[in-house]
Amino acid sequence: MWEFLQDPIFQITIRSLHISGTATLLSVLWSLPLGIIVGMKTFPGKQLVKGTFNALLGMPTVALGLILYLLFSRSGALGFLHLFPSPQAIIIGQAILVTPIIVSLTTSAVESVDPEIKNLAKTLGASEVEASLTVLRESIGGVVLAIIASFNRAIAELGVALAVGANLRGETQVLTTVIAMEVNRGNIEYSIQLMIILLAIVFTITILTNLLQRRIK
Repeated sequence: MWEFLQDPIFQITIRSLHISGTATLLSVLWSLPLGIIVGMKTFPGKQLVKGTFNALLGMPTVALGLILYLLFSRSGALGFLHLFPSPQAIIIGQAILVTPIIVSLTTSAVESVDPEIKNLAKTLGASEVEASLTVLRESIGGVVLAIIASFNRAIAELGVALAVGANLRGETQVLTTVIAMEVNRGNIEYSIQLMIILLAIVFTITILTNLLQRRIK
């Protein structure tokens, strides 16, 4: 059992799950409320806000990684934080990366709910907060999908992890960075093993999410 826990593949997999899972939960803290507000409220510039987040969905991870590297490196504006290279820097980068996904998908999920549901709740005596929670419950399937999609994006990205993590053995190595490194070394068999693990994680979580959405419905 101890040997299994010390296996490099196991440690890399657990590290990948921990970093991407933490990044996703961190992003949820600000992205979910923002997505709900944008979806429920009408305000000047709303379409501009939605368009901006939709545009950021396609942000290249290499570009974001470079920006973060320039910020977190010793000579960068945030160099005094001493976050480069570290798992914490990857977590921050991935949290930023998946923010547009959660905001955009949550906004779409909330907007898809019939407006009459909120009006009916208010008619029955619900407060503004209670009525909003009613809308959120109706859109919970889309919200869950947004969170899972963001996790899959985080664990499958390479640019941020490589730029601010530096692929340090035993510290910042994750599945994608090790796969890239081993491919460059010509170690294709080992790369395929890691690729299978990565795909298994993404597919398993997606399948479980689909089953959960069916139960919610």
